[in-house]
Amino acid sequence: MIEILSPTDLPRARDTGALVAGILQTLKGRSVVGTNLLDIDAWAQSMIIEAGAQSCYVDYEPSFGRGPFGHYICTSVNDAVLHGLPYDYTLADGDLLSLDLAVSLGGVVADSAISFVVGEAQPPESIALIDATQRALNAGIAAAGPGVHIGDISHAIGSVLGAAGYSINTEFGGHGVGSTMHQDPHVSNTGRPGRGYRLRPGLLLALEPWVMADTATLVTDPDGWTLRSVTGCRTAHSEHTIAITDDGAEVLTLPKP
Repeated sequence: MIEILSPTDLPRARDTGALVAGILQTLKGRSVVGTNLLDIDAWAQSMIIEAGAQSCYVDYEPSFGRGPFGHYICTSVNDAVLHGLPYDYTLADGDLLSLDLAVSLGGVVADSAISFVVGEAQPPESIALIDATQRALNAGIAAAGPGVHIGDISHAIGSVLGAAGYSINTEFGGHGVGSTMHQDPHVSNTGRPGRGYRLRPGLLLALEPWVMADTATLVTDPDGWTLRSVTGCRTAHSEHTIAITDDGAEVLTLPKP
């Protein structure tokens, strides 16, 4: 299903995006050496409930996971890149942490992810991974607008990731959002320009470049959810929800300055 929001729905989408961005920034600030992943999940739960919003994850039970997910946020550390199930792990100096959050507020969903290094250590490989995903995300956003094809966005993202020297996995990528979290169209992190669905004003898209340092192959944890690099290399993931407008694309999940 491809859902097109009316212009009157856009303010609600902005509210949801602002909530997601604010929660992620708060959690980033609290995620220090010694923080437990289960504490991050509990903080996310508290902030979602306090805002009168609903988690898109707790009852989520797709075909690719061993559901329901049962937690409020994805916490992926080091070699984990997607769908990280929170567990009893204490963050260490230099850990690369990705937080992925999707929330529904007022009937509209926003989805965003950030990656950052915890503590004082700043491993160059980790910084390079994060930078590549952020630049790819910016390129995808810049390519988006009315009349543009999905393939144009995918090509822009993939060009940045490929130029940075990373292999691209196409099993998971961006997607439409709206009244539910995962909708069509699928937005691969690589593609051919001029191909695929032509974007229309009112469409919400979650764009999410992610990479692994030296492989494109994933392996699933025994928990049935967490996806890791098969080689144990580090990973990174960046994501924003955007709204296609008459003039281009509006980023709904940008944190406040």
